[in-house]
Amino acid sequence: MDKMPKWADVILTPLISLVLAMAISALVILAIGESPWEAMKTMVQGALGSSYGWGFTLYYATNFIFTGLAVMVAYHASLFNIGGEGQAAMGGLGVALALLYIPLPHWALALPVAMVGAAILGAAWAFIPAILQAKRGSHIVITTIMFNFIAAAALNYVLVRLLRPVGSMDPASARFPEATNLPSLSDAFASIGIEWGRNTPANVTFFIALLACLLVWLLIWRTRMGYEIRALGKSEPGAVYAGISPVRITVIAMLISGGLAGMMAINNVMGEAERLVLNAVEGAGFIGIAVALMGRNHPFGVLLAALLFGFLYQGGGELALWTSIPRELIIVIQALVILFTGALDNMVRMPLERLFLRLRRKEVAE
Repeated sequence: MDKMPKWADVILTPLISLVLAMAISALVILAIGESPWEAMKTMVQGALGSSYGWGFTLYYATNFIFTGLAVMVAYHASLFNIGGEGQAAMGGLGVALALLYIPLPHWALALPVAMVGAAILGAAWAFIPAILQAKRGSHIVITTIMFNFIAAAALNYVLVRLLRPVGSMDPASARFPEATNLPSLSDAFASIGIEWGRNTPANVTFFIALLACLLVWLLIWRTRMGYEIRALGKSEPGAVYAGISPVRITVIAMLISGGLAGMMAINNVMGEAERLVLNAVEGAGFIGIAVALMGRNHPFGVLLAALLFGFLYQGGGELALWTSIPRELIIVIQALVILFTGALDNMVRMPLERLFLRLRRKEVAE
Protein backbone atom coordinates (compact mmCIF):
# COMPACT_ATOMS: atom_id res chain seq x y z
CA MET A 1 0.00 0.00 0.00
CA ASP A 2 1.29 3.48 -0.84
CA LYS A 3 2.31 5.54 2.15
CA MET A 4 0.36 8.52 0.84
CA PRO A 5 -2.06 9.20 -2.04
CA LYS A 6 -0.64 9.68 -5.51
CA TRP A 7 -2.06 13.20 -5.76
CA ALA A 8 -0.19 14.19 -2.62
CA ASP A 9 3.07 12.84 -4.00
CA VAL A 10 2.64 14.55 -7.39
CA ILE A 11 1.11 17.87 -6.26
CA LEU A 12 1.37 18.45 -2.52
CA THR A 13 5.01 17.47 -1.98
CA PRO A 14 6.51 19.71 -4.70
CA LEU A 15 4.10 22.51 -3.78
CA ILE A 16 5.29 22.53 -0.16
CA SER A 17 8.90 22.34 -1.36
CA LEU A 18 8.27 25.34 -3.60
CA VAL A 19 6.70 27.33 -0.75
CA LEU A 20 9.71 26.60 1.47
CA ALA A 21 12.10 27.64 -1.29
CA MET A 22 10.20 30.89 -1.84
CA ALA A 23 10.10 31.60 1.92
CA ILE A 24 13.86 31.31 2.19
CA SER A 25 14.26 33.38 -0.98
CA ALA A 26 12.17 36.08 0.69
CA LEU A 27 14.55 36.05 3.66
CA VAL A 28 17.51 36.44 1.29
CA ILE A 29 15.82 39.43 -0.38
CA LEU A 30 15.15 40.96 3.03
CA ALA A 31 18.80 40.44 3.97
CA ILE A 32 19.95 42.59 1.06
CA GLY A 33 17.55 45.36 2.06
CA GLU A 34 14.82 44.86 -0.52
CA SER A 35 11.09 44.10 -0.23
CA PRO A 36 10.12 40.48 -1.01
CA TRP A 37 6.57 41.62 -1.79
CA GLU A 38 7.75 44.21 -4.34
CA ALA A 39 10.14 41.67 -5.83
CA MET A 40 7.37 39.12 -6.28
CA LYS A 41 5.04 41.75 -7.78
CA THR A 42 7.75 42.74 -10.25
CA MET A 43 8.34 39.13 -11.25
CA VAL A 44 4.66 38.31 -11.66
CA GLN A 45 3.93 41.50 -13.59
CA GLY A 46 6.98 41.07 -15.83
CA ALA A 47 6.47 37.37 -16.56
CA LEU A 48 2.68 36.98 -16.49
CA GLY A 49 1.19 40.48 -16.54
CA SER A 50 1.21 40.99 -20.29
CA SER A 51 1.27 39.03 -23.52
CA TYR A 52 4.84 40.31 -23.96
CA GLY A 53 5.90 38.74 -20.65
CA TRP A 54 3.99 35.55 -21.41
CA GLY A 55 5.81 35.35 -24.74
CA PHE A 56 9.21 35.15 -23.06
CA THR A 57 7.93 32.87 -20.29
CA LEU A 58 6.53 30.39 -22.82
CA TYR A 59 9.71 30.58 -24.89
CA TYR A 60 11.86 29.55 -21.93
CA ALA A 61 9.29 26.97 -20.83
CA THR A 62 9.36 25.34 -24.27
CA ASN A 63 13.10 24.74 -23.96
CA PHE A 64 12.67 23.27 -20.49
CA ILE A 65 9.82 20.98 -21.55
CA PHE A 66 12.03 19.23 -24.10
CA THR A 67 15.03 18.87 -21.79
CA GLY A 68 12.80 17.88 -18.85
CA LEU A 69 11.14 15.15 -20.93
CA ALA A 70 14.60 13.96 -22.01
CA VAL A 71 15.69 13.52 -18.40
CA MET A 72 12.33 11.93 -17.52
CA VAL A 73 12.46 9.19 -20.16
CA ALA A 74 15.98 8.17 -19.18
CA TYR A 75 15.05 8.25 -15.48
CA HIS A 76 12.28 5.68 -15.98
CA ALA A 77 14.96 3.29 -17.26
CA SER A 78 17.05 4.08 -14.14
CA LEU A 79 19.43 6.22 -16.22
CA PHE A 80 20.48 9.71 -15.18
CA ASN A 81 21.04 11.55 -18.45
CA ILE A 82 22.74 14.85 -17.65
CA GLY A 83 23.97 15.26 -21.21
CA GLY A 84 20.97 17.27 -22.38
CA GLU A 85 23.17 20.33 -22.87
CA GLY A 86 25.38 18.60 -25.43
CA GLN A 87 22.51 16.71 -27.05
CA ALA A 88 20.55 19.95 -27.52
CA ALA A 89 23.66 21.60 -29.00
CA MET A 90 24.02 18.76 -31.48
CA GLY A 91 20.31 19.04 -32.22
CA GLY A 92 20.96 22.64 -33.21
CA LEU A 93 23.63 21.45 -35.63
CA GLY A 94 21.11 19.03 -37.12
CA VAL A 95 18.64 21.87 -37.64
CA ALA A 96 21.29 24.06 -39.26
CA LEU A 97 22.46 21.36 -41.66
CA ALA A 98 18.88 20.56 -42.67
CA LEU A 99 17.85 24.16 -43.29
CA LEU A 100 21.07 25.36 -44.93
CA TYR A 101 21.62 22.47 -47.31
CA ILE A 102 18.13 21.18 -48.17
CA PRO A 103 16.04 23.53 -50.31
CA LEU A 104 12.71 23.89 -48.50
CA PRO A 105 10.14 26.35 -49.89
CA HIS A 106 7.94 26.77 -46.80
CA TRP A 107 8.19 26.53 -43.04
CA ALA A 108 5.49 23.83 -42.98
CA LEU A 109 7.85 21.61 -44.96
CA ALA A 110 10.98 22.82 -43.20
CA LEU A 111 9.60 22.11 -39.72
CA PRO A 112 9.34 18.29 -39.94
CA VAL A 113 12.69 18.09 -41.76
CA ALA A 114 14.36 20.19 -39.06
CA MET A 115 12.69 18.12 -36.34
CA VAL A 116 14.11 14.95 -37.85
CA GLY A 117 17.57 16.50 -38.14
CA ALA A 118 17.48 17.73 -34.53
CA ALA A 119 16.23 14.39 -33.18
CA ILE A 120 18.79 12.35 -35.15
CA LEU A 121 21.79 14.43 -34.07
CA GLY A 122 20.58 14.60 -30.44
CA ALA A 123 19.97 10.83 -30.35
CA ALA A 124 23.35 10.16 -32.00
CA TRP A 125 25.09 12.15 -29.28
CA ALA A 126 23.37 10.00 -26.63
CA PHE A 127 24.14 6.73 -28.44
CA ILE A 128 27.80 6.34 -27.45
CA PRO A 129 27.19 6.95 -23.71
CA ALA A 130 24.28 4.48 -23.95
CA ILE A 131 26.48 1.78 -25.54
CA LEU A 132 29.26 2.40 -23.02
CA GLN A 133 26.76 2.01 -20.16
CA ALA A 134 25.03 -1.04 -21.62
CA LYS A 135 28.09 -2.92 -22.89
CA ARG A 136 31.01 -1.74 -20.75
CA GLY A 137 29.37 -0.59 -17.53
CA SER A 138 30.64 2.99 -17.88
CA HIS A 139 28.48 5.19 -15.70
CA ILE A 140 26.01 7.22 -17.73
CA VAL A 141 26.48 10.33 -15.57
CA ILE A 142 30.20 10.48 -16.27
CA THR A 143 29.96 9.82 -20.00
CA THR A 144 27.06 12.18 -20.68
CA ILE A 145 28.64 15.10 -18.83
CA MET A 146 31.93 14.49 -20.68
CA PHE A 147 30.03 14.52 -23.96
CA ASN A 148 28.66 17.96 -23.06
CA PHE A 149 32.19 19.35 -23.25
CA ILE A 150 32.97 17.43 -26.43
CA ALA A 151 29.80 18.81 -28.03
CA ALA A 152 30.75 22.38 -27.08
CA ALA A 153 34.22 21.96 -28.60
CA ALA A 154 32.89 20.26 -31.73
CA LEU A 155 30.24 22.92 -32.28
CA ASN A 156 32.81 25.65 -31.83
CA TYR A 157 35.00 24.08 -34.53
CA VAL A 158 32.10 23.58 -36.94
CA LEU A 159 30.86 27.16 -36.56
CA VAL A 160 34.30 28.77 -36.84
CA ARG A 161 35.78 26.55 -39.55
CA LEU A 162 32.90 25.20 -41.59
CA LEU A 163 29.57 27.05 -41.25
CA ARG A 164 30.70 30.64 -40.69
CA PRO A 165 29.99 32.78 -43.77
CA VAL A 166 33.00 34.21 -45.59
CA GLY A 167 33.98 37.59 -44.17
CA SER A 168 31.97 37.19 -40.96
CA MET A 169 33.71 37.47 -37.57
CA ASP A 170 30.75 36.09 -35.64
CA PRO A 171 31.05 32.36 -34.75
CA ALA A 172 27.61 31.57 -36.16
CA SER A 173 26.12 30.05 -39.27
CA ALA A 174 24.48 32.00 -42.06
CA ARG A 175 20.85 32.91 -41.51
CA PHE A 176 18.36 30.29 -42.55
CA PRO A 177 16.25 31.00 -45.65
CA GLU A 178 13.39 33.36 -44.82
CA ALA A 179 10.85 30.82 -46.09
CA THR A 180 11.82 28.45 -43.28
CA ASN A 181 11.24 30.95 -40.44
CA LEU A 182 8.65 29.66 -37.98
CA PRO A 183 5.55 31.74 -37.21
CA SER A 184 5.65 33.47 -33.86
CA LEU A 185 2.88 32.94 -31.34
CA SER A 186 1.64 36.43 -32.15
CA ASP A 187 1.25 35.39 -35.81
CA ALA A 188 -0.43 32.13 -34.83
CA PHE A 189 -2.95 33.84 -32.56
CA ALA A 190 -3.54 36.66 -35.03
CA SER A 191 -4.66 34.09 -37.58
CA ILE A 192 -7.60 33.22 -35.30
CA GLY A 193 -8.36 36.83 -34.35
CA ILE A 194 -6.53 37.00 -31.00
CA GLU A 195 -4.09 39.86 -30.42
CA TRP A 196 -0.81 38.75 -28.84
CA GLY A 197 2.24 40.80 -27.90
CA ARG A 198 4.84 41.05 -30.63
CA ASN A 199 8.65 41.10 -30.45
CA THR A 200 8.86 37.98 -28.31
CA PRO A 201 10.73 34.78 -29.23
CA ALA A 202 7.76 32.49 -28.49
CA ASN A 203 6.79 30.53 -31.56
CA VAL A 204 4.73 27.55 -32.67
CA THR A 205 7.31 25.17 -31.17
CA PHE A 206 5.38 25.56 -27.91
CA PHE A 207 2.54 23.51 -29.41
CA ILE A 208 5.04 20.86 -30.50
CA ALA A 209 6.30 20.73 -26.91
CA LEU A 210 2.74 20.16 -25.66
CA LEU A 211 2.32 17.36 -28.21
CA ALA A 212 5.63 15.88 -27.05
CA CYS A 213 4.26 15.73 -23.47
CA LEU A 214 1.25 13.76 -24.68
CA LEU A 215 3.31 11.39 -26.85
CA VAL A 216 5.81 10.71 -24.06
CA TRP A 217 2.93 9.93 -21.69
CA LEU A 218 1.51 7.49 -24.23
CA LEU A 219 4.94 5.94 -24.76
CA ILE A 220 5.77 5.41 -21.10
CA TRP A 221 2.37 4.32 -19.79
CA ARG A 222 0.46 2.98 -22.78
CA THR A 223 2.96 0.96 -24.86
CA ARG A 224 4.90 -2.24 -24.45
CA MET A 225 8.15 -0.34 -24.93
CA GLY A 226 7.23 2.00 -22.10
CA TYR A 227 6.44 -0.98 -19.87
CA GLU A 228 9.86 -2.47 -20.63
CA ILE A 229 11.56 0.83 -19.88
CA ARG A 230 9.79 1.09 -16.52
CA ALA A 231 10.42 -2.56 -15.71
CA LEU A 232 14.15 -2.15 -16.28
CA GLY A 233 14.13 1.00 -14.15
CA LYS A 234 12.39 -0.75 -11.27
CA SER A 235 14.48 -3.94 -11.26
CA GLU A 236 17.06 -5.08 -13.77
CA PRO A 237 17.07 -8.70 -12.50
CA GLY A 238 13.27 -8.74 -12.72
CA ALA A 239 13.38 -7.33 -16.23
CA VAL A 240 15.92 -9.95 -17.31
CA TYR A 241 13.76 -12.69 -15.79
CA ALA A 242 10.82 -11.35 -17.84
CA GLY A 243 12.85 -11.62 -21.03
CA ILE A 244 13.67 -7.91 -21.39
CA SER A 245 17.13 -7.09 -22.74
CA PRO A 246 18.83 -4.42 -20.57
CA VAL A 247 21.21 -3.54 -23.40
CA ARG A 248 18.40 -2.96 -25.89
CA ILE A 249 16.22 -0.96 -23.51
CA THR A 250 19.15 1.13 -22.24
CA VAL A 251 20.09 2.11 -25.79
CA ILE A 252 16.49 2.78 -26.85
CA ALA A 253 15.72 4.87 -23.76
CA MET A 254 18.84 6.97 -24.27
CA LEU A 255 18.13 7.42 -27.98
CA ILE A 256 14.63 8.72 -27.17
CA SER A 257 16.06 10.90 -24.41
CA GLY A 258 18.75 12.37 -26.67
CA GLY A 259 16.25 12.91 -29.46
CA LEU A 260 13.95 14.88 -27.16
CA ALA A 261 16.84 17.05 -25.95
CA GLY A 262 17.89 17.66 -29.55
CA MET A 263 14.35 18.74 -30.43
CA MET A 264 14.80 21.76 -28.18
CA ALA A 265 16.78 23.30 -31.05
CA ILE A 266 13.57 23.77 -33.03
CA ASN A 267 12.62 26.46 -30.53
CA ASN A 268 15.87 28.32 -29.93
CA VAL A 269 17.75 27.76 -33.21
CA MET A 270 15.03 27.58 -35.87
CA GLY A 271 12.33 29.58 -34.08
CA GLU A 272 14.23 32.32 -32.27
CA ALA A 273 17.79 32.89 -33.59
CA GLU A 274 16.99 31.66 -37.13
CA ARG A 275 20.63 30.60 -37.38
CA LEU A 276 23.01 28.45 -35.35
CA VAL A 277 25.00 30.41 -32.78
CA LEU A 278 27.51 29.44 -30.15
CA ASN A 279 26.09 28.67 -26.66
CA ALA A 280 22.54 28.60 -28.03
CA VAL A 281 21.42 26.11 -25.34
CA GLU A 282 22.24 28.51 -22.48
CA GLY A 283 22.03 25.96 -19.68
CA ALA A 284 18.58 24.61 -20.56
CA GLY A 285 19.97 21.06 -20.56
CA PHE A 286 20.85 21.31 -16.89
CA ILE A 287 17.62 23.08 -15.96
CA GLY A 288 15.83 20.08 -17.49
CA ILE A 289 17.16 17.97 -14.60
CA ALA A 290 15.44 20.21 -12.07
CA VAL A 291 12.28 20.31 -14.19
CA ALA A 292 12.09 16.50 -14.31
CA LEU A 293 12.73 16.18 -10.57
CA MET A 294 10.15 18.77 -9.63
CA GLY A 295 7.68 17.33 -12.14
CA ARG A 296 7.99 13.90 -10.49
CA ASN A 297 9.09 12.46 -13.85
CA HIS A 298 5.59 12.75 -15.27
CA PRO A 299 4.89 14.71 -18.49
CA PHE A 300 2.17 16.84 -16.86
CA GLY A 301 4.47 17.60 -13.94
CA VAL A 302 7.28 18.43 -16.36
CA LEU A 303 4.97 20.89 -18.14
CA LEU A 304 4.07 22.66 -14.88
CA ALA A 305 7.68 22.73 -13.67
CA ALA A 306 8.86 24.07 -17.04
CA LEU A 307 6.31 26.89 -16.80
CA LEU A 308 7.57 27.66 -13.29
CA PHE A 309 11.18 27.86 -14.42
CA GLY A 310 10.13 29.90 -17.45
CA PHE A 311 8.47 32.30 -15.01
CA LEU A 312 11.64 32.42 -12.89
CA TYR A 313 13.82 33.17 -15.91
CA GLN A 314 11.64 35.95 -17.28
CA GLY A 315 10.77 37.29 -13.83
CA GLY A 316 14.45 37.32 -12.90
CA GLY A 317 15.23 39.44 -15.95
CA GLU A 318 12.53 41.90 -14.89
CA LEU A 319 14.01 42.07 -11.38
CA ALA A 320 17.42 42.96 -12.77
CA LEU A 321 15.91 45.57 -15.10
CA TRP A 322 13.52 47.41 -12.79
CA THR A 323 14.94 46.93 -9.27
CA SER A 324 18.33 47.02 -7.59
CA ILE A 325 18.11 43.28 -6.92
CA PRO A 326 20.92 41.59 -8.88
CA ARG A 327 19.98 39.09 -11.58
CA GLU A 328 22.17 36.52 -9.85
CA LEU A 329 19.54 36.31 -7.12
CA ILE A 330 17.30 34.37 -9.50
CA ILE A 331 20.03 31.73 -9.61
CA VAL A 332 19.76 31.54 -5.83
CA ILE A 333 15.98 31.07 -6.08
CA GLN A 334 16.39 28.38 -8.75
CA ALA A 335 19.02 26.66 -6.62
CA LEU A 336 16.69 26.69 -3.61
CA VAL A 337 13.87 25.19 -5.70
CA ILE A 338 16.22 22.46 -6.93
CA LEU A 339 17.55 21.90 -3.40
CA PHE A 340 14.12 21.40 -1.84
CA THR A 341 12.59 19.40 -4.69
CA GLY A 342 15.68 17.25 -5.16
CA ALA A 343 18.24 16.86 -2.39
CA LEU A 344 15.84 17.69 0.47
CA ASP A 345 12.82 15.89 -0.97
CA ASN A 346 12.56 13.54 2.00
CA MET A 347 12.46 16.48 4.41
CA VAL A 348 8.97 17.22 3.06
CA ARG A 349 7.96 13.73 1.96
CA MET A 350 8.59 11.85 5.23
CA PRO A 351 6.43 14.12 7.48
CA LEU A 352 3.65 13.95 4.86
CA GLU A 353 3.86 10.16 4.76
CA ARG A 354 3.60 10.01 8.55
CA LEU A 355 0.64 12.40 8.47
CA PHE A 356 -1.30 10.37 5.88
CA LEU A 357 -0.42 7.12 7.67
CA ARG A 358 -1.78 8.55 10.92
CA LEU A 359 -4.97 9.67 9.16
CA ARG A 360 -5.39 6.21 7.59
CA ARG A 361 -4.99 4.49 10.94
CA LYS A 362 -7.53 6.85 12.47
CA GLU A 363 -10.03 6.00 9.74
CA VAL A 364 -9.48 2.28 10.29
CA ALA A 365 -9.88 2.65 14.04
CA GLU A 366 -13.16 4.53 13.62
